[in-house]
Amino acid sequence: MAARDDRPWLDTALTAEERAGLLLAAMTLPEKVAQLGSRWIGNDMAAAQELPAEETLNNVAPMQDVFAEGGAVSLEDASRNGLGHLTRVWGSVPLTAAEGAAEVVRQHRIVLEGSRLGVPALVHEECLTGFTTYGATVYPTALAWGATFDPELVERMASAIGRDLAAAGVHQGLSPVLDVVRDYRWGRVEESIGEDPYLVAMVGSAYVRGLQSSGVVATLKHFAGYSASRAGRNHGPVSIGRRELLDVILPTFETAIATGGAGSVMTSYSDLDGLPAGADPWLFTELLREEWGFDGTVVSDYWAVPFLATMHRVAEDTDAAGVLALTAGTDVELPDTIGFGEGLIKRVESGEVPEELIDRAARRLLVQKVKLGLLDPEWTPEGSVRAVELNSAENRELAREVAERSVVLLDAGTALPLGSFAGKVAVVGPCAAEPKSFMGCYAFPNHVLPRYPERALGIEVPSALDALRNEFPDAELLHAPGCEVQGNDRSGFAAAVEAARDADLCVAYVGDLSGLFGHGSSGEGCDAEDLRLPGVQAELLEQLLDTGTPVVVVVVSGRPYALGDFADRVAGLVQAFMPGQEGGAAVAGVLSGRVMPGGKLPVQIPRHVGGQPGTYLQPALGSAESAGISGLETVPLFPFGFGASYTSFSVGELRLSDTEIPTDGELTATVRVRNTGERAGDEVVQLYLHDLVAQVARPLKLLIGFARVSLEPGAAVDVTFRVDADRTAYTGPDLRRIVEAGDIELLAGTSSIDLPARGTVRVTGATRVMGHDRTMVTPVGLTPVSAAGGE
Repeated sequence: MAARDDRPWLDTALTAEERAGLLLAAMTLPEKVAQLGSRWIGNDMAAAQELPAEETLNNVAPMQDVFAEGGAVSLEDASRNGLGHLTRVWGSVPLTAAEGAAEVVRQHRIVLEGSRLGVPALVHEECLTGFTTYGATVYPTALAWGATFDPELVERMASAIGRDLAAAGVHQGLSPVLDVVRDYRWGRVEESIGEDPYLVAMVGSAYVRGLQSSGVVATLKHFAGYSASRAGRNHGPVSIGRRELLDVILPTFETAIATGGAGSVMTSYSDLDGLPAGADPWLFTELLREEWGFDGTVVSDYWAVPFLATMHRVAEDTDAAGVLALTAGTDVELPDTIGFGEGLIKRVESGEVPEELIDRAARRLLVQKVKLGLLDPEWTPEGSVRAVELNSAENRELAREVAERSVVLLDAGTALPLGSFAGKVAVVGPCAAEPKSFMGCYAFPNHVLPRYPERALGIEVPSALDALRNEFPDAELLHAPGCEVQGNDRSGFAAAVEAARDADLCVAYVGDLSGLFGHGSSGEGCDAEDLRLPGVQAELLEQLLDTGTPVVVVVVSGRPYALGDFADRVAGLVQAFMPGQEGGAAVAGVLSGRVMPGGKLPVQIPRHVGGQPGTYLQPALGSAESAGISGLETVPLFPFGFGASYTSFSVGELRLSDTEIPTDGELTATVRVRNTGERAGDEVVQLYLHDLVAQVARPLKLLIGFARVSLEPGAAVDVTFRVDADRTAYTGPDLRRIVEAGDIELLAGTSSIDLPARGTVRVTGATRVMGHDRTMVTPVGLTPVSAAGGE
């Protein structure tokens, strides 16, 4: 469509870059700088800070002085020269769908009518467990996505989330979290996909593709190193070598950019070896832009720009912090303009800051706005929102599917599956009657509603107790919580123990209640001292086990907890990583056997409460091979990738197409898996790599491929992995990624420990130095085997 002569950037016949360039040329310096900022209307966190702790509950961030600095400006004043982003229009206070749509239009109108050029602002929202707004579907947490080992399912879920966001007038979603779990004590483990870079990369990239297929920009966070903080402390310093950063932390982001086409990246709060990530030009310019070719936008995490001054103290004030962040490569400051404001304009006018840096950032955002259609002639605020059913039947069905596929059966024990159990069941534990225990800290009921205790959840979320009543209509249920999730109150122990003693079976729901900044047992800022169950839950379990009644334990949590003290005494053990609003029925279905469990552990279950670090990515001296060197045991209770089933599977020999390939070659590795049980079920076939001799100490096992397969009883399938030599690459002593000659062992099986199928490949030829164009994915093919086929 042709544009007006005075606004040539509206011409849709031009490329996005051309249109952005024309608009940029028409802007004054203050108008350019305004595009780098944002405004959060409706944020009442600063006000809530002034309330007593018992009134604010679990939803207030610290450092309200920074909040106040950005929150004192009206939207009219903040956008007089335009504005880059509108922050969480839907996600700040409880709004109906009609109220949310009206508020989007209202804020857009203020920006358009109060600025000279009338450039629309981009609207962003949180979407980690679904659209974070009142009444929207709450899907399982990211750790549960990882437990599905099903990228295609996660892509479908993300597409549904994206459709709701787009209909609500949202342009950018602040998800997925691609931080690789390094310390289980970290509160944000629940927001992460798992402890293996390849699993995180594959599931995270699928989320990106799904969200962006609906026209919503995905945001990769937190770039980079955030999850590797000392002692798992939120915002804590990260003591990490460049090699570990390159081989463990960064590949998830690189893969999501290369294979998912992610449109935005968010900065991390932490410092890496003393240098805050958001002030590091190596990360955001040399690596992200120049080496990886990323052409989207970099947004700051909330208040990460002023934190360079107030928390990291690498800048004298917030204006200087803005210069540091802009120079390093941040394009847009969220959630409010503080460092990218008037002070930045003055420093450009004085010559201290080159205007080219402003142009660089503004052009990137304007290109994104063009691609989103915000600068098309027909775009209007009213037309940007459509009627949306935030918790549709289709959404709930998808949430159910993800929840069911994420539940991990750790041990069927003597009791599971329960079938149509008709006896007396004691249902105990603090998570049994609390539906919010199924939801993560970025679900609206846990994220915002604690500030509005008079409001209902906005969606129907059956508790575990409700779900058991539906699943076992002929059973007599006796409920006694026993204790709270946190705290030392044991006054409920006696009633819980009496209920268990009087029952034929006890089902104990223990684990977490997610919150924010120290007001939950899991979630952002809710880090753990150790890996014992929160509060006095472990003591409750001990007393329940002493009754002699069979006890099935269901752990509903955002991190793995040490279960070694009682795992061998329970009658069944199930792990659910905050499975969302449909989680109650999903877990109940696994208990009865109506749902065949097929989830796998994206993080290991530790044996001891103090076992750190616990992830499976260990070189020889960090593994069981070092037994006797240290008195600390490294063997987990349940390993990465493990998950039991109510059927059984066999894994045949590993068949290699070649036993020798050049450093630029490839081979196929095929393994046959058969359902040897009496019920249909899913198995996740996993392929690991072991580099026998390298120039640096590498992990003994690395996941390089996986496939979730569904098999009827007696059925078999050949799972074929196409392994490029690039998949053997690692970062050498000179910090270059290389593929070199040597022997590589490939191991296939059903967990990081159960790997019966093995073969060795010799890689030959000259050492190759790898770049961003390397092969990052191991394609997998499935070939059904006829009934007559042998093993």
